[in-house]
Amino acid sequence: MKIKELSSDDRPREKMLSKGVGALSNAELIAIVIRSGSGGKNALELSQEVLRHSGGSLEGLRSMSCRSLCRIGGIGEGKALSILASLELGRRAFSERNAEGCRNLSTPEAVYSLMLPAMKGLDHEECWVLFLGRGNKLIDKELMSRGGDASTTFDIKRIVRKVLDSGASSVIMVHNHPSGDPMPGKADILCTELLRKALVTFDVTLTDHVIVCDSGYFSFCDNCARFPQP
Repeated sequence: MKIKELSSDDRPREKMLSKGVGALSNAELIAIVIRSGSGGKNALELSQEVLRHSGGSLEGLRSMSCRSLCRIGGIGEGKALSILASLELGRRAFSERNAEGCRNLSTPEAVYSLMLPAMKGLDHEECWVLFLGRGNKLIDKELMSRGGDASTTFDIKRIVRKVLDSGASSVIMVHNHPSGDPMPGKADILCTELLRKALVTFDVTLTDHVIVCDSGYFSFCDNCARFPQP
């Protein structure tokens, strides 16, 4: 059945106009994003098919690649990119709103709250560095590297240059473990020590290294026995 053959209350665009965006289901919102059907399905039916392939979860959908979405009948590259772009906009909006309440990063909980929207559900490791000014106020944050599902690397010289450019007095290193286990490995401890030593040369403090997982985090600072000492 074509979308125009549905009653006005069941057409996603008309429903959004009359009742507001909050009244729409996930499938109806996706239908608006992809605009039209394909492969013998209308936009709403195609959206429902997309959600089935993601396990009914928007988080699962966000973790899908363009290539995997294109394997769904009726979803071409244009529709796949539109879906992924809309989800990324939502993630960034949430991240910005969350960041406003986490400008003071005095605790690992605040760091975790700030970074989880960017790292939740990732199937690869990412290394971020947070640059802080006086009172642990966030000046800037930057993605330093992307890796595989078990490791990533980072450029210490690049971090030091960013510190000098930003005028930061301290930094916090953050990376994720897609495995779901936030406990640090030997490589994590070694990287932390190398970065700490490099920053000391410029009178900059490595305040913490927080390892993020979907269900929790590990803070080197909170676990002083494992945090590299000067």
